[in-house]
Amino acid sequence: MKNPPNIQAARVIAPGLIELVWSTGETLKVNLADLPKRNAAFAKLADPAFFAQMELDEWGHGIGWPSGLDLGADRLYELSREQAGLPTASEFEAWMERNHLSLTVAAESLGMTRRMIAHYRTGSKPIPIVVGLACKGWEATHARQGQSA
Repeated sequence: MKNPPNIQAARVIAPGLIELVWSTGETLKVNLADLPKRNAAFAKLADPAFFAQMELDEWGHGIGWPSGLDLGADRLYELSREQAGLPTASEFEAWMERNHLSLTVAAESLGMTRRMIAHYRTGSKPIPIVVGLACKGWEATHARQGQSA
């Protein structure tokens, strides 16, 4: 993600679970309970007392814990949207690449401005659910058309 939003507030709401308030106006939860199992560098996060020591980076670019463990806003934003079932910038960019769409063609295909498509592709604006659904519908329609040709 090229332009992730900033984190305006963060709080631990349960072991492994953090609520994040984003500069986009969204409030999303991110579950990090599996992180210690998937990455040994984050093993300390399995300790609820240690996890509770989470702090927000002063500029809103990430969160961190004592001893230098940290996670950037870009990964947290992508993960929190993914866990909430919302479209992500990486999914949107993959849709464009998979279908060989430029910003202009993607904008025309979705009935949007090129500027909004650029925002969605870089992650600087949240992608509405309807846009994610439109991408899936566009792809399904074009896949059927390609099969019948």
